Amino acid sequence: MGFYGEKILPRIIDRACGVQTLAPWRQKVCEGLSGKVVEIGFGSGRNVPYYPSNIEVVYAVEPESLALKLATKRIESAFVTIEHVGLDGQSIPLSDGSCDAALSTFTLCTVPDPAAVLQEVSRVLKPGGQFHFLEHGLAPSRALALTQRLLNPLEMRIAGGCHLDRRPLAFIRDAGFELLWSDEGPAKGPKPWSYFSAGVAVKI
Repeated sequence: MGFYGEKILPRIIDRACGVQTLAPWRQKVCEGLSGKVVEIGFGSGRNVPYYPSNIEVVYAVEPESLALKLATKRIESAFVTIEHVGLDGQSIPLSDGSCDAALSTFTLCTVPDPAAVLQEVSRVLKPGGQFHFLEHGLAPSRALALTQRLLNPLEMRIAGGCHLDRRPLAFIRDAGFELLWSDEGPAKGPKPWSYFSAGVAVKI
């Protein structure tokens, strides 16, 4: 990825994903997590303060070493065990049906193949296991969607492959999950980056 991708971009993402306006969203999607949880796109650990107390262990999947370094203090202050288990959400080194729940925040926008990641998440979840998610994506407004599509090539270059024009709820449904609840709409922040999809889906 080069110097920018390895040394600069993780710091930018840490700051951008740490804004206070995201706190209520993170808290909402982390509610109900319990037992063994796999978190894809763990990043710099911005979800750690919102983990419920009945989580047994979090298996963190994160490719960026600097992001994990930035997460050090959050990991050390956590009241749950956090284990870095892998680099790639498309190949999670956990056994079939070994997790009670999965968590993804602002990850499906960036991974090369969201469908492959969700199939892998489904594999490691127990039957009835829950997938908690918070993602940004394509807005329903024609004007805003056009802006997002125009910005997308630049966004992918400067933000590590992040897409502005993906539809996370469609990915989740297509992967065979059933939505227990979802909330989709605009959030505070720059509009092209602030059309959010949040919710909980269950592995059938």
